[in-house]
Amino acid sequence: MGKRRRVPERRGLGRRPALTGLLVAAAVAGLGAGGYVVFGDGASAAGSPRSPEELREAPLTAADVTAAADAFLTAWRKGDVAAAAAATSDPQAARVHLAGWTEEAGITDAAFTAGRPKGDALAFAVRATVTHEKLSEPLAYDSGLTVVRRAADGEPVVRWRPSVLHPELKDGERLVTGEAGSAPVTALDRDGGKLTTAGYPSIGPILKSLGEKYGEKSGGTPAVALRAVPADSLQDTEGGGKNGDAPPKERKKKEEADREEAEGRELLLLAEATPGEVTTTLHPGLQKLAEREVAAKPRSSVVLMRASTGEILAAANSDPDVDTALRGSLAPGSTMKVVSSAMLLDKGLAANDREHPCPKYSSYGGWKFQNDDKFQMKDASFKASFARSCNTAFISQAEKLSDDDLTEEAQQVFGLGLDNWSVGVSTFDGAVPVQSDAPMAASLIGQGGVRMNPLNMASVSATVAAGSFHQPYLVPPAVDGRVLAEASRGMSSSTLGQLRELMRYTAEAGTAAGAMTGLGPSYGAKTGTAEVQGQDKPNAWFTAYRGDFAASAVVRESGHGGEHAGPLVAALLRAAG
Repeated sequence: MGKRRRVPERRGLGRRPALTGLLVAAAVAGLGAGGYVVFGDGASAAGSPRSPEELREAPLTAADVTAAADAFLTAWRKGDVAAAAAATSDPQAARVHLAGWTEEAGITDAAFTAGRPKGDALAFAVRATVTHEKLSEPLAYDSGLTVVRRAADGEPVVRWRPSVLHPELKDGERLVTGEAGSAPVTALDRDGGKLTTAGYPSIGPILKSLGEKYGEKSGGTPAVALRAVPADSLQDTEGGGKNGDAPPKERKKKEEADREEAEGRELLLLAEATPGEVTTTLHPGLQKLAEREVAAKPRSSVVLMRASTGEILAAANSDPDVDTALRGSLAPGSTMKVVSSAMLLDKGLAANDREHPCPKYSSYGGWKFQNDDKFQMKDASFKASFARSCNTAFISQAEKLSDDDLTEEAQQVFGLGLDNWSVGVSTFDGAVPVQSDAPMAASLIGQGGVRMNPLNMASVSATVAAGSFHQPYLVPPAVDGRVLAEASRGMSSSTLGQLRELMRYTAEAGTAAGAMTGLGPSYGAKTGTAEVQGQDKPNAWFTAYRGDFAASAVVRESGHGGEHAGPLVAALLRAAG
């Protein structure tokens, strides 16, 4: 029973302020006035301040939390960045963010209403104003902080985290107020109809690129917002770079995610975006047809253009998130033989009716090359070798060429690989790098380092059809005064005549005949099958022209070009007239 009566007395030991006062009073009575002070708020029983070691171990009181929060919030409200930062656990990081609060985020007239401490935490409400140029909007949100003891001396300070400024601000982010993204555009087809992803599912990347290039030029204005953005500027989001080794679809999605991250998350909208208006060269009927064709063919992309002007009439992708048609970078396989043939004809290393053997194998630079299914043709002419798409007929000429011959032909005659096309949207303009030994030989048949997309290969056929290079474009140059790229030289009449004959014969009796049936007589074509390491099936390519129209398509991981890519091209050429 006695033990039970002593329990309340033992529980009373937990009421430290009352007990501490009693102990100190007793000590003062026994040892003389002025020798001791009450402790419990940062002083020791011996009358001297607690040591840093003692303070670091001492639990935080409500008074500690309130005092630390008040010091921080008062300095922040006054705009005293140095004092506010000094009241945190990381003054250097806090100083940067607190300075950015007004300088980058444009937040002024801040007022804070603090609640009561709960343990080491304290909630507070923020009321302020966000200003950008002539725009101004009220800002209101609830935030919170926690208090810790400073490692150096044990004094209570606000534990620094960016979320103290705003609860949605993450580590590695900062607040910025300004234009959010590009000004949007209302894109129109060549007849004045509105282009939307609802009507044309695969043109999302085109619309985005048009906004980036023509939003403000066409009278549009971007949204203005307070945003949380990465603290460091994003590096290289246009292909390659840190995403360069990923497969095309994954790389594209990662690039888009990187761009969205760089643009940040909207926290407060100050002004809505307003769209401008830009007219394109897209033909509504042909674009609709291109959309239907690729929708029925997985992993496919196609481009149709007018040869004599360069106008892009249709561009579509089966995957609406990956713009392979205009921005792809793939080995074009034997469609590249159109360019290689022009070079050989220019140099007198081939002539259509001259004997040009097609052996089963041909070696160069330590590599052994072969034809599809290892076929061979004895006593074949160059025209027959081209129409059958004989690889060895081209590889056998490598020893007679300089390393830069193909590169010069591609750049100077076909306008490829100079990265100077002004299409009106983002494009990849082809690549034919200077190479040596076996890679140089492989380039002759569209492998090695050669990279193209349907736009590039449609342009190759258009150059043959028109007789000279006309840079493709999707936005008329008159819209913004752009100067289109030009070829530095044209083909001789002999080379042009023979090249047209090669492509016509291939469409009539060669590997392209099945797809091109009924489209003659003013036509020409070339098939391509590009092997890709890691793929079970090759990429199928097809490029062709009919009258004043040229088109090209690729169907990735499908098989032979004439069988899989040819029908897409033929359908568009037939519809174009």
